[in-house]
Amino acid sequence: MSVPFDATPFLRAAAAWRLRRLRRLDPAAAQAAVLRRLLARAAATRFGRAHGFARLTGHADFVRAVPLRRYEAMWEEFLKPAFPVLENISWPGRMPFFALSSGTSSGATKHIPVSAGMLRANRAAALETLAWHLANTPGARPLAGPGFMLGGSTALAELAPGVRAGDLSGIAAATIPAFLRPWSWPPTDLALEPDWSRKLARMVAEAPREARILGGTCSWLLLLLERLAQARGGLPFPDLGLLIHGGVAWAPYRARTLALLPPGCDRREVFAASEGFFAVADAGEEAGMRLILDGGVFFEFVPPGELDAPAPRRLTIAQVEPGVDYALVVSTCAGLFGHVVGDVVRFTSLAPPRVVVVGRTAWTLSAFGEHLSGEEIHAALAGIPWREFMVGAEMEGGLGRHRWIIEAEAEALADPAALAALLDARLMAGNDDYRAHREGGQLAPPVVERVPPGRFAAWMEAIGKGGGQHKVPRVVAEPARFAAFRDGLLG
Repeated sequence: MSVPFDATPFLRAAAAWRLRRLRRLDPAAAQAAVLRRLLARAAATRFGRAHGFARLTGHADFVRAVPLRRYEAMWEEFLKPAFPVLENISWPGRMPFFALSSGTSSGATKHIPVSAGMLRANRAAALETLAWHLANTPGARPLAGPGFMLGGSTALAELAPGVRAGDLSGIAAATIPAFLRPWSWPPTDLALEPDWSRKLARMVAEAPREARILGGTCSWLLLLLERLAQARGGLPFPDLGLLIHGGVAWAPYRARTLALLPPGCDRREVFAASEGFFAVADAGEEAGMRLILDGGVFFEFVPPGELDAPAPRRLTIAQVEPGVDYALVVSTCAGLFGHVVGDVVRFTSLAPPRVVVVGRTAWTLSAFGEHLSGEEIHAALAGIPWREFMVGAEMEGGLGRHRWIIEAEAEALADPAALAALLDARLMAGNDDYRAHREGGQLAPPVVERVPPGRFAAWMEAIGKGGGQHKVPRVVAEPARFAAFRDGLLG
């Protein structure tokens, strides 16, 4: 696939303008301005009237008027009664799109509102990603060839006149400005393909070797790159200059992915969710991701243990501290207010504000009172060459226990029993509650089962969640749900 011309000079001019603006940005002032705009825009909506937006003058008023809400509460009280036609419910006008998001913990499909303003904010964040690429990679020419965005199907379901729903990648593809289409791949017919196996096969056969940008979720990107390397007998994209990745932790995929990239290929991690595009790496891999503070998202940061407290501390960007874990809460230009995203972040710096994602608020395994966090679970796997994993709770002989299903090469996981003992020892050393339950006999020793490479991808496809938009549910606390997942994976 050839592009009409190298449009990098135009991109470079836009990027320079954005970077100059960022150098002058005051984080606290920018966020205060975002909150004022959101409250003013939504004041006349049903949600705005119910919470007295017209009378609110700042964050303190906002905290008193708007409680924290998880998606389910917002859905039941405000979105569901009018769905699918949300006309002036929590954002002015008719909500044109809903991003379908399957929670990795609950499994229930969510309909996340996506407004025209949010689409503009997401495109501005994409520009910021490219701006930092250009700033950190002298001589880069990202628009000298096509950009390949690996997502789910772009097919959108029409729920009502002027209202469509589908993967966020499909919404982005359907609304990409016409002038950018010649630099975008895959083509429409391939992007619309709903069958992940057929789509992957066609991408391997047709992907342009001259691609300059490749983006997607780490796990699916690695799968694609490995298939392409096998088919082409060498580097999949010799001219690739930028890999944009996000969605899941980069570390487990880093070494194998780097081996499939050309020398000097830049990597930019992004923190993008169905609710908004929150942050992008502006420096090296270890620096964290810089929050986008002047877009369509107002951020609050809550100590995770206070999410369900009667009066949780809701800190602004001016009040946070580095090295402390916070549950992320957002209010957006798509009509979500005081929305608990589900991610836990930690600030690596305050000037500029950068974060790393350290876990999920719902990624806790405590079916039996053991209170394991997602971070502790990932830490226990350190140094183990896994490709994917799932850990869940089950009952065995009247006792609870954890079963780990780990995808790895046979030689890398030759002794599952020894690995189970290692995981058990690491978790006992790092978590007092887990150790007390194990030593007290309330929790049986864990079990590890190995599955071959590709098994998780095949299972995700079989349950209708194949492709770049979906993540493996790694921590499953409900025994019945975990049993169903295990049967599907091992069956």
